[in-house]
Parts: sequence; C-alpha cells; structure tokens
Amino acid sequence: MALDTENFETDVIERSFSIPVLVDFWAEWCGPCKVLGPILEKLAQKYNGLFDLVKLNTDRFSEIAAQYNVRGIPNVKLFINGEVINEFTGAVPEPQVDEWIRKNIPGKNDKISLIKELIISGKEDEALGMLNQLKKESDNKEINVLLAQAILFKEPEKALSLTEGVEQGNMEVIDSVRFIGSLLSRYSKNELPEGVVKKEYIDSVKALKEKNFSKALEGFIDIIRNDRNYDDDGA
Repeated sequence: MALDTENFETDVIERSFSIPVLVDFWAEWCGPCKVLGPILEKLAQKYNGLFDLVKLNTDRFSEIAAQYNVRGIPNVKLFINGEVINEFTGAVPEPQVDEWIRKNIPGKNDKISLIKELIISGKEDEALGMLNQLKKESDNKEINVLLAQAILFKEPEKALSLTEGVEQGNMEVIDSVRFIGSLLSRYSKNELPEGVVKKEYIDSVKALKEKNFSKALEGFIDIIRNDRNYDDDGA
C-alpha cells in the first residue's frame, strides 16, 4: 500500500535507514503518473515489505521536488540510508520496473552483508535500524548475533542475552561478543576484582567501551606483563 506523505523527513529520510523507500513524485494532472502509480503499488504488494512506497505530490511539495532535482514526472527515486541510490523517469512498463527493483533494492542476504559492513566501520546506529526491520520479518539467531554486535558497547547485558543458546554460526564472533559483553557489564557494575593492576585494568576497559581499541590493547598488554593472572587472566 502506498503512503501519501505529509512528512518527507520522517516518512522517507528517517525511514530509509530501516528499510529502502521508493518515492513516486507525481501530480494529479499528469497522465503518465496515473499509468505508473498502479504498477508501483502492484509491485510493492508483490515484494511484500522489501521496501516502502511513498507518493509525493509535486504540486503540494514543490520545494522538495526542486531539492531533489525532479524535472519531469513521474519520477521515482530510491532512498537508502538517507541518500538517493538510483532513479528513473517516465511511465516505464511493469516488467522493466520489476527488473529495476530487483537490481537496485537489496534482498535479505544483501542487507545482512551491508549490516556487517556498517558494524565493522563503526556505524552501529545505521545497522541497528536495518536490523530492527529484519527482526520483524525473521527473528533468527543470525540476526540476534548481529543485533548483539550493534549494541555491544552501549548495552552489553542485552547483547549477552541475545547470544544465549547460540551454539552455531561464527563462534569466534559470538565468543568475542560474550567476552566483551561480560567485561563491560562487570565494569559498569564495578564488579572487577581488587589487585595491583586494577586501576590500569579499569582504564583499559573504559578505553574499550569508548572503542579506543589501540589504547585498550596497549593497556591489556601491560597488564599481562605485570600481573597475568589478574581477573582470571581476563586481559
């Protein structure tokens, strides 16, 4: 079902961080728009949640149309993560629109690959929006592990709970999430053991929480040199 937007920022820009948004720029007087509109709505139903379809009346929202360089209608733009990824203009036949959608809108596997890239590059908030949408569609252990990675440094206890019972998959990643989650959780609760190197250990964990990984690593290496058995060899 198409949404006639009244709030472009919310319905398109913000929403596109969670799910691809296809925007149909149209007007009442535009004959070709009346041909393309039903095609887009039919394909939105066919792909059932792969993307949102939003309709924007260029007569009512001429400033937005100008902002996005809409020079002819119907014009269709694909927004992902707040940016226009691709577009086309004119009453394109249904088979071509269908092919364009399949080519430009990522499927589930493509989304998961993109999410992993976002997490690795430190863009956890962007990854989280996409993950929350995927979780609604398919609540499985792979998505839970990715969610745990995305929230690990902000909500370590919740990250730990998301990995409970997960014994298959990339166990190296899962074990790392569990170890770091446990460490950050105990740090936040002030449950780290007493010892000569406790202050240095706390400073290193704090650096880890702030994602200053080089500083954290240097600190943990020094702790191993001075007291390898501290926190049950936690460093």
